Amino acid sequence: MAKSAGEALVRLEKSNTAGQERGNSLQWSLVKLHRGYKASIAILVFLAVWEAAPRLGFVNVTFLPPLTEVLSAWWQLVVSGDFADHAKASLGRSFGGFFLALLVSIPLGLAIGWWKPVAQYLNPLLELFRNTAALAILPVFILILGLGETSKIAIVFYACAFPLLLNTISGVRNVDPLLIKSARSMGLSSVSLFRKVILPASVPTIFVGIRQAGASSILVLVAAEMVGAKSGLGYLIQYTQFSFQIPEMYAGIVSISVIGLIINYALVYLEKKLTAWKQTYSE
Repeated sequence: MAKSAGEALVRLEKSNTAGQERGNSLQWSLVKLHRGYKASIAILVFLAVWEAAPRLGFVNVTFLPPLTEVLSAWWQLVVSGDFADHAKASLGRSFGGFFLALLVSIPLGLAIGWWKPVAQYLNPLLELFRNTAALAILPVFILILGLGETSKIAIVFYACAFPLLLNTISGVRNVDPLLIKSARSMGLSSVSLFRKVILPASVPTIFVGIRQAGASSILVLVAAEMVGAKSGLGYLIQYTQFSFQIPEMYAGIVSISVIGLIINYALVYLEKKLTAWKQTYSE
């Protein structure tokens, strides 16, 4: 009798636990849906206005076609293979310059931020180039490197390098002094201090630079492709504009926006994974 009563209590407890888990899962889903609604409502309204304004005659349909026509033109570009060719060319140049900037700027920024003699020698030169707009020196890159892929990758590298460099320097210099004093009081060598304290503490600020560089890699590339290229999304936008293929032009613009958004979310996701130890305001 006692044994059966015990089994009944265990089953009741399991049933209560399962019910609580289902309740938590439902609550979590509702919170996610609410956040998704808040995040997407402004975009949905914008898209609805875009679709309605040309159809209702508020804007000239020749210069701003409805969203559905743009999406139809985009689908035709996808089916014909043109979109894949142009996107592949643009992403190859963008990622090439971006990753090259990562390889050069982050180690250089760590060195400048940590070792004062390096900063004293290089800061004046960096300040000079930092205040020179990337597109202003695009003609120089074309003259020296030609109209091929090298000049476009070089201009993306130049545009990405300074956000990465400056944020890396800032990340190293703004590490909490209390952390450094505590690490030194524990007898850490300079190399260990840099590897175990300075570098991890700098990662959040470095990622701010990485996200800025990711956006720059798309923005500058599109402008460069409009000047001297025969492929790429920037070239597609300019070509369709001159050919008066307006829906295709908007399809190219929307594609660049979506690609930029995907890159940004990918970098945010990577940042969260690498800085999971960091306590946020909401926590």
